[in-house]
Amino acid sequence: MERPLECLNKLAQNDWLIGYDRHQFNQIAQELYLELTQLSECGTPPKIILAEREPLRFLAIFIAACAANCPVFLCNPDWGTQEWQQVFDLVQPNIILGMGNREWGIGNGNNYQCPMPNAPCPLIMIPTGGSSGQIKFAIHTWETLTASVQGFTEYFQLKQVNSFCILPLYHVSGLMQFMRSFTTGGKLAILPFKAVETGQIFNIKQSDFFISLVPTQLQRLLENPELTEWLSQFNTVLLGGAPAWNELLEKARFHRIRLAPTYGMTETASQIATLKPDDFLDGKISSGQILPHAKVTIRNQQGEILDSNQIGNITIYAQSLALGYYPITRENQTDFQVDDLGFLDEQGHLNIVGRNSNKIITGGENIYPVEIESAIQSTQMVADICVIGIPDKHWGQALTAIYIPKKSDTSALKIQTLLKDKLSKFKIPKYWIPQQNLPRNSQGKINRQQLQQIATEFLQNSIT
Repeated sequence: MERPLECLNKLAQNDWLIGYDRHQFNQIAQELYLELTQLSECGTPPKIILAEREPLRFLAIFIAACAANCPVFLCNPDWGTQEWQQVFDLVQPNIILGMGNREWGIGNGNNYQCPMPNAPCPLIMIPTGGSSGQIKFAIHTWETLTASVQGFTEYFQLKQVNSFCILPLYHVSGLMQFMRSFTTGGKLAILPFKAVETGQIFNIKQSDFFISLVPTQLQRLLENPELTEWLSQFNTVLLGGAPAWNELLEKARFHRIRLAPTYGMTETASQIATLKPDDFLDGKISSGQILPHAKVTIRNQQGEILDSNQIGNITIYAQSLALGYYPITRENQTDFQVDDLGFLDEQGHLNIVGRNSNKIITGGENIYPVEIESAIQSTQMVADICVIGIPDKHWGQALTAIYIPKKSDTSALKIQTLLKDKLSKFKIPKYWIPQQNLPRNSQGKINRQQLQQIATEFLQNSIT
């Protein structure tokens, strides 16, 4: 796979960036590349915080920083003061680009110690963990990101990847859409989700493009008949970022959306398992087969590899694995055990059961919230739902449903009545807490710490 500067020079003459001025992109990237190269000649390459809102500038800065071998930290410009303080304390940047700023000399570049002095440059730090507390940066390189691209192109048997991106570029799910198009010579269209939702759509041939969505975005698009028709024309609709519920998948299948549910994370540079659209339309429900650049094993608590259809801890081996979390690299660079539980079926398809840390033990029974949430969604009486466990002196943990009712007169009793035929009695939540909205980030991931606070306060007020 070509290096960033080689890709930039090759694409300089192509209209690859749809909806934006490629000449402006090339000018920004080339000028900043020369500037950063000159700074690097004077000493250690500067650490760059990239928090640019405007997509063209974001991508031009990103590729210039990579070409100049500068460590670049991708950041969300909408982080709050507390989150930014975490980032500044951790990174101590030399340069901040974005948020209307162009600041130089922040921090002391001479004190910078590369976490991987012998690692291939550049280092690309991608944020993770911000939805539930402390922000971390997964340490990636151009090589780990392009390994993910190679696995993707081989799996889908493509030479070029055309992407329609509506996800944040600072997040791995948005960045990898750029990487796939940029490094393979494909086309890239970028639009905010709000623009798509209001019908502001580029005139492209959707059958030539991949689009990536999170479940909440898919749900909203399927509520609009015109956008549903538009979405059904795409070559592939990658779906990830958070668990999708069965009702949503069934609705997508009914409308013949070429959906490709995926499993991956920031630490693996996006997906390492994907269900192909034809398999999805044929009724298969899983996260699909493992991509060529990765390998997955399912292990028990003793670390022993389990057979097909046995649930255990997911361990990932991949060329796209992050090197660690800035500034510390992982001692074991070959594999990565994640918090997710799942199994591989006889066809080698990965099936996710739930997160080990989200598992709820009530009355000695193990319960995975995804199953309960899916059943509640299928009643079609809630707009959003999350199930958590709260401490209970009798049960250990009490199942608690925090939900947004679709109608103001929707009662918890109505929902519980519909659940009696769907779930065992011990799987029906004990407490029901209606809310006007649930704390989700832009990728659709729920903030469970915040929900714990909401539940605790609600129940305390109910008792008093």
